[in-house]
Amino acid sequence: MPDWLIAALITLLKAVLVALALLTTFAYMTLIERRLLARMQIRWGPNRVGPMGLLQPLADAIKSIFKEDLQVSMADKLVYTLAPIVAIGMALTAFGGIPAGPAGSLFGADPWVYNLDAGLLALLALTSMGVYGIFLGGWASGSKYPILGGLRSSAQMISYELGMGLSILGTLMLIGSINFRVIVEWQALAGWTVLYQVFAFALFLVSSFAEVNRTPFDLPEAEQEIVAGYLTEYTAIKWALFQMAEYVNMITASALMSTLFFGGYRGPVFLDGLIPGISGWPIIWLVVKIAFFLFVFIWVRATLPRFRYDQLMRLGWKLILPLALGNTMLVAFYLAFLKPAGLGYWFLGLLSLAALLGLFLMSDRVRGLWSAPAAPKVAEKGARPVGGD
Repeated sequence: MPDWLIAALITLLKAVLVALALLTTFAYMTLIERRLLARMQIRWGPNRVGPMGLLQPLADAIKSIFKEDLQVSMADKLVYTLAPIVAIGMALTAFGGIPAGPAGSLFGADPWVYNLDAGLLALLALTSMGVYGIFLGGWASGSKYPILGGLRSSAQMISYELGMGLSILGTLMLIGSINFRVIVEWQALAGWTVLYQVFAFALFLVSSFAEVNRTPFDLPEAEQEIVAGYLTEYTAIKWALFQMAEYVNMITASALMSTLFFGGYRGPVFLDGLIPGISGWPIIWLVVKIAFFLFVFIWVRATLPRFRYDQLMRLGWKLILPLALGNTMLVAFYLAFLKPAGLGYWFLGLLSLAALLGLFLMSDRVRGLWSAPAAPKVAEKGARPVGGD
């Protein structure tokens, strides 16, 4: 058998395994989320199907598969059917480029599906394509609430992609590469980039919540305003595919934060003194870090209320984008003037921490940037004076 065919078969096998792992994680992620939310709200979660409710995801999957697939009379049939496939396809493809371990560490194979020099750009491009699934699904449904949800999702995605991209630009300028493996190995030598770019990490974290449409930025499916947004006309397995895409995007965002700011697949080096080589074990460390960020997603959902749509847009354009641009200029200034003067990365870390603390201290002042009403109140003509005639 030719070598290229063997390599192609191994890549295909890894892609299938990654897809199965992500879909299994999605299934049990729904159970974990419901149980954690129930715990935080002092009530029981799903606990009837199987021991400790562990078979609840299986029951949900069977229900979704055999549920009646309603035919929407006003829908564009082809686009209506393709939209959820586009959403889940882009979500699964994006995750395949994130390395889960050093080269050759997975039984002699590389623990990633594809490795590109422009890996980060490819991932951002693929996640951006996912919005087409949501928008097309909303448009093809043929009713007003889905198209409102699709428009909201598109505007939200465009608004926060700028801030997200600029927030990681400083990190990429420090490292000098957009290849995920180079980013992880740089951190293994110089330390996690969150130590030098904690302000950028905070901006990226907020932007990630908006990118994956999670609370408090779940405006595209706000039930109280637009029923369920782009999901309104979807049922059965098509509805489940959209849900899969949302959770897979959440897992990808967690993996991206772990890789860019927390050392990726590398564990703490000091543990090598206890168990030699443990910091380089594949998959384990990345899974642990992903699990932590998934918990943060759930925790925030149980804690914060949903933003208004105008507040969401103002937050992205008036706060996240300018601050991300400022952080990029700060890193550029450090690299151009301070680093040649002998100041190490620790100084940049102090500047970044000071910027984050300054933002917290000024939170009451900057809140008006996004929480102000959309238009000033106009006094009604002929209103009766206070206190009566």
